[in-house]
Formats: sequence, structure tokens, C-alpha cells
Amino acid sequence: MKVVINRCYGGFGLSAKAIELFLKKHNKECFFYKQTGYAHEGNEEYTKVETDKADDGRLTHVMLKEMGEKFNEIDNEFYYYESFYDDRNNTTLIETVEELGIEAASGDHAELDIVEIPDGINYTIDEYDGIETIHEAHRSW
Repeated sequence: MKVVINRCYGGFGLSAKAIELFLKKHNKECFFYKQTGYAHEGNEEYTKVETDKADDGRLTHVMLKEMGEKFNEIDNEFYYYESFYDDRNNTTLIETVEELGIEAASGDHAELDIVEIPDGINYTIDEYDGIETIHEAHRSW
């Protein structure tokens, strides 16, 4: 069984290109936005960016609906967020990372890796400062 984990400080995350491909494999389209105005300044605003400009170290908001070039308030109905916290052996996730390659699939603060573990193993992912390791699950009291 294959499992995707993060191998560097920062934390698990997909690149914009990987998110786009993952959603395309589920017949969904996505759009990327950066926050360019803030509510505490009186002008909350989000501006559309192209996929290749979405991974610049700043938070990118992924919407499942085209919201125009700019909009002023996040609509949670169309906001996409997926951590894959409990689903790291998701077949579409594995396909996406393999198709793009580790470097292109890894988010801004991630270095993804695909680890092969024996089929049928109940596993857990431990994380320290973003670096993850896979362990066979066992009972503890």
C-alpha cells in the first residue's frame, strides 16, 4: 500500500498544480485567489491568480466556483479545503503525486514522499514540526 507523507519541516501540503489536477480527476474545476485587502483595514478583497502564481509562499484560497477577478467575502459553500489528514493512501492523491512528481506536487512548505508499506497494515502518521513518519498502529493505555 502506498501512503503520502511530508519529509521536511513545515507540514503536508499540495502545490496549486497538484490541487488542480486532483480536483480535475474528480471532474471539478478550481480557482485560486490571494487576499489583497483586509477587513481590519476596511477593504477585505481577494484577487484571482493563475495556477503558476499561486505557490508564492502566501496563503492561497481555493474556490470551486469562479468568483470573478476580485471579490470581497469568502463564500464557504465554494471554499475548498482538504488536509488528507485521515486519507493519505487515497488513490487519487497517490496518482496525482506520481503523475506530477514529488517536487511539482509538493506545496510551499512541503517535501512529499510516497512510502510503500505492507497491505492491510493499520498505520498512524506521527508528525514533529511538519516532518512525518509512518508507524504501525498498536494499542496503548
